[in-house]
Amino acid sequence: MATVSRVKELYAGKAKSVYTTQDPNRLILHFRNDTSAFDGEKIEQLERKGMVNNRFNAFIMERLEAAGIPTQHDHLLSQEESVVKALDMIPVECVVRNIATGSLVKRLGVPDGMDLSPPTFEFFLKNDALHDPMINDYHILTFGWASGEEIETMKRLTFQVNGVLTALFRDAKMLLVDYKLEFGRYQGELVLGDEFTPDGCRLWDSDTRNKLDKDRFRQGLGGVVEAYEEVAHRLGVDLDSPL
Repeated sequence: MATVSRVKELYAGKAKSVYTTQDPNRLILHFRNDTSAFDGEKIEQLERKGMVNNRFNAFIMERLEAAGIPTQHDHLLSQEESVVKALDMIPVECVVRNIATGSLVKRLGVPDGMDLSPPTFEFFLKNDALHDPMINDYHILTFGWASGEEIETMKRLTFQVNGVLTALFRDAKMLLVDYKLEFGRYQGELVLGDEFTPDGCRLWDSDTRNKLDKDRFRQGLGGVVEAYEEVAHRLGVDLDSPL
């Protein structure tokens, strides 16, 4: 495996930084300890969070790859860094909801905690300045963000992810409430990009429905990293082994 290292910062998001490398087809994702909510209005540093999310993301992406879902992940580089494929990202988020909570409850007035059968699917434009507005297939086609074939592939892969991960979390006594995914193009193929961590999904304990995700930070419940570590341990993610 060729060794890669940071060349320059390409992008700094709320909780991750992206760096170019000597290989034009590879980037480095740095999972920082930064934690934010409400479009960056609430920000804190949480010890170990970057490491936990980096290891957690690698575990999930490897499980998805094994299930036949192409992902951006290549390999772990350090405790807080991963090497990933350089994608041409599509600026939309794919959201699946298995249980009603959060913005869906506010928008539609449905009961919080209602099981959704079938699960709902929604597109959102990835744009912080506009607060990630909801969009549909026609917006995506009209503004050229993705082709019709890519739209259908994103939907298909997102529900395929749902099938794999709902079972994975269910076996670990957790409910995958909802989550968001992003996709990008790599050498003519649509690939799952960005991350899958408790920052971008909701996870509840199956028995108590206690929150084990970023809602602990949003709602001031405390124990954020401890909850992330609990999720990782239940899944069998080794957080402390040497690389």
